[in-house]
Amino acid sequence: MITVKEIHSKKELKAFVKFSFKLYKDSESWVPPIINEEVRVLDKNENPVFDDADGRFFLAYKDSEIVGRVAALINWIEVKGQGIKKMRFGWFDFIDDFEVSRALIDKVNEIGKENQLEYIEGPVGFSNLDKVGVVTFGHDHIGNMITWHNHDYYVSHYENLGFQVEKKYSESKMLFKDIKKENFEKIQDLIKRRYQLKALSFKSTKEILPYTDQMFDVFSKSHAALSSFVEINKKQREYFKKKFINFLNPEYVKFVTDKNDKLIGFAIVTPSYAKALQKMNGKLWPFGIFHLLKAKKHSKWVTFYLIGILPEYQNKGITAIIFNEYYKEFAKKGVTECFRGPELENNIAIQQLWRNFNPKVFKKRCTYIKDIS
Repeated sequence: MITVKEIHSKKELKAFVKFSFKLYKDSESWVPPIINEEVRVLDKNENPVFDDADGRFFLAYKDSEIVGRVAALINWIEVKGQGIKKMRFGWFDFIDDFEVSRALIDKVNEIGKENQLEYIEGPVGFSNLDKVGVVTFGHDHIGNMITWHNHDYYVSHYENLGFQVEKKYSESKMLFKDIKKENFEKIQDLIKRRYQLKALSFKSTKEILPYTDQMFDVFSKSHAALSSFVEINKKQREYFKKKFINFLNPEYVKFVTDKNDKLIGFAIVTPSYAKALQKMNGKLWPFGIFHLLKAKKHSKWVTFYLIGILPEYQNKGITAIIFNEYYKEFAKKGVTECFRGPELENNIAIQQLWRNFNPKVFKKRCTYIKDIS
């Protein structure tokens, strides 16, 4: 018999987070989160997303053993501000037992019905800056810290539960040796002169901080047209600053400003922490921090995390400026591979962005949708 229990305490949230460590303990592709950091993401007293969202967390038990989990999420900016009657769910993990996955989704459906919502979509987080999607291809390729992993049996569970594919995402990688600088080196100089732009590079996080509010503004405006976009509030901006600032190499943050020093485009790349996080196995202390610091300084893999360009500057070649700056930095650091996080397959603009870099798709993922019944 399957029992589903709603959880509330930090101890229970930790059990919620640690279930994935049991489920994926034999996986060479799964990248573990830092346990305490993941608990903070789900803690209503720590994460400001709960100012505009509700989250309820459930564990499934079989014979007193945890066998599944799910987070039932409602983003009220999306529901009330955008009129999208969506019930979100994420952190959806389960053993290969249909009764377990069904019992958990029934809870999500129930909450959606209580709140007069129209459909369920997941797995997703609270916003565009959270993890997204079920892996449908590339299960055997190592993931990264900004994505979820799952077993290959998950897809059959979604199908058996009556879900249909909603959004498709792909993740690609590019060998640095395949990137030809002649595709952007000369044109970027012309673009800078034509539009009176300049590229900013940094040596410390302190230099970056004065631009972060502008960066979030550019991110919002550049992504607003996407079907998955939900605005993030000011407190969330501060939260993300604190959460990610220590993972950034200042030299991997690139900004482009106009003649008035207004930010018009940016990109953030991080060293790949995947292998370091696997070695840490969820624990930052006492030794995990050294694995992170080593990866931050020496990793030859990098991940393109965020990129944004103001709509009025899109299709004007601004990315050539950004790519030129990264090319110089990657060559200096000896980077060998560049990875892209999940990108919507129907986002033609972002797909075209990489066309000259010989990208190879190594993972595909999707979200699933189902009407609330």
